[in-house]
Amino acid sequence: MSSWIEIALRTLSAVAFLLLMTKLLGKRQVTELSVFEYITGITIGNVAAYISLDTDAQWYLGFLALGVWVAVSLGIELLQLKSKRVRNWIDGTPTVLIQKGKVLEKNLKRERLTTDELLQQLRTKDVFNVDQVEFAVMESSGAINVLLKSEHQPITPKTLGMRVPNEHEPKPVIMDGKVLSDTLNQRGYDVKWLEKELKKSDLYIEDVFLAQLDDYGSLYLDLYDDKVKVPKSTQSQAALLAQLKKCEADMEMYGMLTADESEKLKYAACSKQLKHLIDEVRPLIYQ
Repeated sequence: MSSWIEIALRTLSAVAFLLLMTKLLGKRQVTELSVFEYITGITIGNVAAYISLDTDAQWYLGFLALGVWVAVSLGIELLQLKSKRVRNWIDGTPTVLIQKGKVLEKNLKRERLTTDELLQQLRTKDVFNVDQVEFAVMESSGAINVLLKSEHQPITPKTLGMRVPNEHEPKPVIMDGKVLSDTLNQRGYDVKWLEKELKKSDLYIEDVFLAQLDDYGSLYLDLYDDKVKVPKSTQSQAALLAQLKKCEADMEMYGMLTADESEKLKYAACSKQLKHLIDEVRPLIYQ
């Protein structure tokens, strides 16, 4: 067998073996690495290169070396799952960089982190003023996580005491020009409804590269032809339905906030009636 054919076959074998070992080690090996995982990745890469290019007669021993490294890595991961002391010794422990709004200079020096690097990491978290930070910690992976002071945290409906309807992620109903019937049926629609919605925009299923459907029956469309601007035919209907749902949630919230029992009953009855009305008009909105 000629050398180039042998090297090609050995390289393909090494790639297949590495893919198998990576699947075995799990997703942690391809995310932010710990110190040991970093060392393991470099070593496995070097051994794979040896298997591909070294022309010695015993090149196959490289597969044995790969197997040993993977076995050691799996063993250490099992130990880390069972013992926090082992985790702390191998991966290290998080380091507090800012506490109660005060930068801890000693911890910065211990992690060999300059002030410029700290500010850069804060900016990646959309924090440009250190005075806004209550707590910041460097994880064992090297990532820095930030907790803002209460007055600088974003306002949410929960902060205001508002109750809002649950939201679910949009589901793809067309992918690569093919209808995903199961997903469409889960949302209570069928292919005929989808074709009818697309017809409003003079489109056909085969024109659509990707379509997503949200809780309100609104479609996001991405066409194969990138030059065509997609008309958002269902946007106004979805907005109307969202406003009705918001009114329902507001009724429930006001009923919870009032101390008068008779008022509570009135708000609860109104909320129930509005919910029934929304269920009735939903099919009419999307006709």
